Amino acid sequence: MSTLQPTWVTHPSITSVTSTREEGVSKAPFDGLNIGTHVGDCASDVMMNRQKLMERASMPSSPIWLNQTHSTTVAIITSSTNDVIDADATFTRQPNVVLSAMTADCLPILLASKDGDEIAAVHAGWRGLADGIVENAIDCFAGDIQAWIGPAISRDAFEVGDDVKNVFCRLDTRFELAFQAKQEPGKWLADLAFIAQLKLERAGVMDITQSGLCTYADPKRFFSYRRDGQTGRMASFVWINR
Repeated sequence: MSTLQPTWVTHPSITSVTSTREEGVSKAPFDGLNIGTHVGDCASDVMMNRQKLMERASMPSSPIWLNQTHSTTVAIITSSTNDVIDADATFTRQPNVVLSAMTADCLPILLASKDGDEIAAVHAGWRGLADGIVENAIDCFAGDIQAWIGPAISRDAFEVGDDVKNVFCRLDTRFELAFQAKQEPGKWLADLAFIAQLKLERAGVMDITQSGLCTYADPKRFFSYRRDGQTGRMASFVWINR
């Protein structure tokens, strides 16, 4: 089973991993390691994929799964649970609680304090980024933070209109740098990963590692909603080992 190891250098107590679509048991169009239950895949296949992923990554508990709605809600997690939580980010100080962010073009952002005592997992599409999901997650931390920005749709593939560009540029003119004009008037290519980096830096997080991986451009390894429409989901995970 193929997984990715985030390239950030964290405190030894922090473990993180990102799933890909490779291997797994799901059938087309969700083939193969789909871990999303909400996309129309066979539920038993998804459960088998999740179990295999947990075993491959040696997770200490079942991950916290979210009902993600592009909100700015951060759930504070105090213990492992099988309940699906309505939120787009989670934060914990508890050891052996596995946080997750499920994606198929949106950004997975993992956060960890440099002392290894605090972690968060963030699901960030353009709307969540604009509305403040990153800042809300950062506000949960007491210590110095580092961040990893995982596989997501890249600027070359993410076309948006004036409406999206204007939302960000009204917040800060520096976001102009994240948009490249297309020949068609009113159309832009948006760099979500760069926007996230600017957001993190504005909030005081300077230790940022970018994966540089594009979900849209790599159909072998990654699901992409914008590329395929009906498709599966990957997830990025982080936990504290104690």
